Amino acid sequence: MTGESGGDADGAPEDALDETHVVTVFLRNEGDVLLLRRSGAVGSYAGRWGAVAGHAEGDPAAAAQEEVREETGIDPGAETALVRRGDPFAVVDKDLGRRWVVHPYLFDCEVRAVEPNEETDEFEWTAPTAILRRETVPDLWTSYDRVRPTVETVAEDAEHGSAWISLRALEVLRDEAALAVEGAGGEDADSPPAAWTGLVAVARALLDARPSMAVVANRVNRAMDAASEDATPAALEADALEGIERASAADTDAAALAADRVPGRVATLSRSGTVAAAVERADPDAVVVAESRPGREGVGTAERFAGTTDAAVTLTTDAALADRLAAMDVGAVVVGADTILPDGQVVNKVGTRGAAAAAAAEGIDCYVVAASDKIAAANGGDQAEATADVDREERDPREVYDGDAAVGVANPTFDVTPPELVDAVLTERGALDADGIRAVADEHRSLAGWDG
Repeated sequence: MTGESGGDADGAPEDALDETHVVTVFLRNEGDVLLLRRSGAVGSYAGRWGAVAGHAEGDPAAAAQEEVREETGIDPGAETALVRRGDPFAVVDKDLGRRWVVHPYLFDCEVRAVEPNEETDEFEWTAPTAILRRETVPDLWTSYDRVRPTVETVAEDAEHGSAWISLRALEVLRDEAALAVEGAGGEDADSPPAAWTGLVAVARALLDARPSMAVVANRVNRAMDAASEDATPAALEADALEGIERASAADTDAAALAADRVPGRVATLSRSGTVAAAVERADPDAVVVAESRPGREGVGTAERFAGTTDAAVTLTTDAALADRLAAMDVGAVVVGADTILPDGQVVNKVGTRGAAAAAAAEGIDCYVVAASDKIAAANGGDQAEATADVDREERDPREVYDGDAAVGVANPTFDVTPPELVDAVLTERGALDADGIRAVADEHRSLAGWDG
């Protein structure tokens, strides 16, 4: 029961209903969300599946966190991060004499261990598309729909790394395909050619959303390539699910390989989940993190390391990083990548090139840690021209200068690091040399054939 109000025409008139504000909280881990089946201890909808939920008296945001703590045993302050708050909406249940005002939330969750309270009979981490196929509390899909990833959120995300964004792109494909499978994608959803055409349009929009992030294109292309033989929503849903699992495993394996090379004193910048996992696994004595302007993602990275490692964590300015490498006897610079070009050049958060150059000057190794899906597809053209075409995603110039002088402003999000400044590219396939990078680039080029 996913899209019904729960009431009927014989119930109380709507203007006589009691209004109750509630929160519905989705916890997400590696593409799955936590669903809980309500027990007989709850006052309504016993036996149905829902998310973390509860009354929202006063501040819904505070209520959302408190319900997470009470219903799962998960610490919302330390183990979750708010992704999105959806617009509230009303659900009328005339049988119960209630007009629920639902406030949806989505949090990323670092753990899967759950300690449910008496309100839950069972729980499961599963793809959110399971909501479409289970008996749920009223309008549970509507709650998820208001916080789930979309082409627009993929395009507009300026806070997360490319690996994280690529998973969201796969989730968009998965969700849209499942809606088409269930006949909820429009009046033509029952027509396989029309449904597939709509999904192709979604995939193309995702490819256009982040042109500087090869991993988004490669993971979307792999799912579409695999599904294109059948050209059905069901095939794409299955292949998108497989892609999410494959992507999570690749990032984990790349981090494990890199951890073996992380020395006792390491430096990094920006925010890469794969780099963070490698550093945490290596457990170094000291970590230096550049704050990573614009955006200052390094601040969050430093805070993460302070909470997850025993290392002495130092946060420094981007300009001071080169000096800190020598002064603090750093053994290696370890960075992520948004894209690795076929000739080994690395597109990453601005400041990466400077950090790599400073490491080379000091005789310090510089490692790039990334899943092989971050290697851009070979285009068969001139690589110098391809480098010039890299979208560095210029930000608002007013972040740098908002005066009246005739001053041009360069405020890029990304820069390009030449391969001679990189000592190793560490992936789930191992440490790749120039030939290995080129072979993967050729493979990725073949995946794009689904789009003609």
